[in-house]
Amino acid sequence: MEKDFSYTIKDLPEDERPREKLYKYGPKVLSNTELLAIIIRTGNRESTAIEISQKLLAGKKEGISFLIDANLQEIMKVKGIGQCKAAQILAAVELGKRVMSSTHKEKSRITSPTDIVDILMLDMIHLKKEHFKIVMLDTKNQVIGIEDISIGSLNSSIVHPREVFKEAIVKSSASIILVHNHPSGDPAPSKEDIAITRRLAEGGEILGIKVLDHIIIGNNRYISLKEKDII
Repeated sequence: MEKDFSYTIKDLPEDERPREKLYKYGPKVLSNTELLAIIIRTGNRESTAIEISQKLLAGKKEGISFLIDANLQEIMKVKGIGQCKAAQILAAVELGKRVMSSTHKEKSRITSPTDIVDILMLDMIHLKKEHFKIVMLDTKNQVIGIEDISIGSLNSSIVHPREVFKEAIVKSSASIILVHNHPSGDPAPSKEDIAITRRLAEGGEILGIKVLDHIIIGNNRYISLKEKDII
């Protein structure tokens, strides 16, 4: 029988309401669905905010992380999520990304490949195309900038030493670390990856800007070409 009333979270017992649970216990105890429900705030005549959140995450093999690369139209496919609610979700995701990014980037000192992965994994793990970046470091191995160089499958025509080192020279970088992702999820380096790495390392030696590593990011995995003795 069709409902003739608005079913809301207020119809739930108080201990099961996401906002009340947050007040009492803090946000860490809430599930992904409950956190989303707080952002969505209200349901519709058919579903509570919690049920709409469940529908948004249903069938997503990557779970909540699919929101990292989602757009307005994808989120609005779920019944009960209009433009306003979708905007709220995207704003919350972007704010979280910026908080994480600023926390890591502000004068982070790089001591191992995992330090770079901690900075960039969240941004790059679900990208649908290959993105090539450089992380620029000062003489103390502190991050002084991160620059996007190219988007698309890596080849020598789009990843040219001229473009890679241009910003590094402007920022007086002492060294750089190359980073790119594999949308397939497998971070194993291709022959092209290795060839480009060696070419850029040679260019860096000439310019006096050392290429310390090339890190390839996959699905919650990474490979460091330095650790593999390729560079």
